[in-house]
Amino acid sequence: MELSTYVRQLHDQLVAVAETGDPAARAFLDRLVVALEPAARLALLDALSAAAAEITQDLAPGSVEVRLRAGEPEFAVTAPPAEPAAAEPPPAPGPGIDDADDGPMARLNLRLSEQLKARIERAAARQGRSANSWLARAANAALAAEEFDPPTVQPATGRGGRRRQTGWVR
Repeated sequence: MELSTYVRQLHDQLVAVAETGDPAARAFLDRLVVALEPAARLALLDALSAAAAEITQDLAPGSVEVRLRAGEPEFAVTAPPAEPAAAEPPPAPGPGIDDADDGPMARLNLRLSEQLKARIERAAARQGRSANSWLARAANAALAAEEFDPPTVQPATGRGGRRRQTGWVR
């Protein structure tokens, strides 16, 4: 999305107003428009960001983000996951990362191998998210899946993690 078009429209409207005044007013307005352009761009970006946040609330668990590329905004849309097949019951709803305002935030220090960290960062970048947001969503999805299908208890193992079996075989 190119903001220059909208900033130019504002400029043209202000120039049209100045045409009705004297030449000194016109010169003053020309200088004023140059100074107002960054403020107008910032106001437009704030409006786009607020709109994206409202859309994200309605689209959850999908999202819409506004990003700047070469000084111009663009939208990154992450669609909600596809509906599960009719044969499977839907996963239990759990709090999403977008519901982070429901409680206080906590910090967790996590040690990862460099390779795993790089894979997480690539996956997050593909989705247009931060690694932190990606990890929070992955943890939330894992917990929701666990609530839907709890893990089974593994049988006890012998020394070295090997299972012991005794008996006769024919």
